[in-house]
Parts: sequence; C-alpha cells; structure tokens
Amino acid sequence: MSEQVHPTLATRLRNAYAAGPVPPLRDGLEPTDAAGAYAVQRLNTEHWVGQGRRITGRKIGLTAKAVQAQLGVDQPDYGVLFDDMAIDDGGTLFASKVLQPKAEAEIALVMEKDLDDPEAGIHDVIRAAAYALPAIEIVDSRIADWKITYADTVADNASSAFYVLGREPRLLAGLDLLTCGMVLEIDGTIVSLGAGAACLGHPLVAAAWLARTLSRLGDGLRAGDVVLTGALGPMVALKPGNIVRTAIGGLGACGFVYRDDRV
Repeated sequence: MSEQVHPTLATRLRNAYAAGPVPPLRDGLEPTDAAGAYAVQRLNTEHWVGQGRRITGRKIGLTAKAVQAQLGVDQPDYGVLFDDMAIDDGGTLFASKVLQPKAEAEIALVMEKDLDDPEAGIHDVIRAAAYALPAIEIVDSRIADWKITYADTVADNASSAFYVLGREPRLLAGLDLLTCGMVLEIDGTIVSLGAGAACLGHPLVAAAWLARTLSRLGDGLRAGDVVLTGALGPMVALKPGNIVRTAIGGLGACGFVYRDDRV
C-alpha cells in the first residue's frame, strides 16, 4: 500500500490514546507488512521525542512461537520504551492511563555498554549487559478488542504501555535464565506460569535478536538502555483494584497496583 497513508495511521494511533481504541489498520497496512508497520512506529517515535519524551530502551514482543503462528509471522517484533512508561516497584498504574491493559512477566536487562553488531549473539549480550531484573510489562492496544495483526501491533509500538522493574539487580554470571520459573499473581491468586525457555527459547536469544535487528537498521542498544526481553507466560487482563505481583527464580519479585481514578 502507498507510503502516503503512514502519517495518517500514525496520527490515528496517537489520537487513540485519548479518544479510545480504533479499528484494525486494514485500510493502510496489510497484516504482515513489517516495513510499513515499522514506518508508522518510527513516525510516532519521532513525534513523541519531539514532544519531549526520552527513549530509555526497547521491548521485545511476540517471543512465543504460538503467538507468532497466530499472527502468521516467524519472528518477534520490538517497540520503544520511554521514560514516562516506568512505574516504581510497588507503585500504582491508574486506569485513566490505559485502554485495555494486560500484564505479563518478563526478564529485563539493563545495558552497561553499547551493543551495535549485526552479528550479535548471546555472549555479546552477556558482555554488554550490566544486570538482570524481574519485570512486569503492562501491554495495551490502541486497536479495538485486541483484534491485532502483526502489522497492527508493530505500528502500535508493539502494544506497549508501562512496565515495572524489580529493585535488586542480579549479575548475569551464574543466573539460570533458561529454566528459571515464573509465577504471576493477581490479588494473591496465580494467574500465569512460565519459564525462561518460553521466551524465544532463552531471553538472551531474544536480546541478541533485538541487537542484530537494530544494528542492521543503523541503530543499536545503548549503555543504560532497559530491554524487556519478552513474556515468560500468558498475559492476563487487568481490572481496577488488582494487585499484581511476579516472582522469577533467581531474580526476585516486583509488583504494582492497578487503581481506578476515573470516578
């Protein structure tokens, strides 16, 4: 489809944050149009940076093979993290800030060194990363009823919204990020279970994929960047009043409260 429609789609997605979800972007993006979808994402990234938001890292999505198959693709996707997406461990997410939020537990990396290598592998990630943390990503969609294609979620900044990081950094040396178990609880009830292997086979495999992909696009991971490596188990829809907590083996725990401030 014509590139002339990309600015229109970018504006439509930006407006949806305040006006509410919009229909899938079928009028401007074919379901698997990666190039067009990332073009829309870049337009909004440039807009938000121009508005004063600061890029603080990246998130990786679609790391589960089952979800990739559902959307008809064979690779993950990525989005941009901004400084105003971070919620303190134990902090509050207000309902007025999201549309149709869901939570998923992940392993986060914080980079110590730049990583800009089109052939980057796991060992390059280990050398460049400072430490790992448990994380909860609050994903959201500006597409109505989460009826997304691959192109929809990519254009929509990989369905990103907010995230929470644990308080206690763990050096990667000696960590078992492959078989580490994950428990996600809402109001004290277990709602999602998983393991490191659920994230593209290994969270560091996902991080290496991101580093290669960004480098081939003329970008890269930078020192200080937060990298959300991808879900370790199924995401779960949130309701106001929920207390959300995850614990990940070897990494510790983190959580937040989802509160209704719209009344």
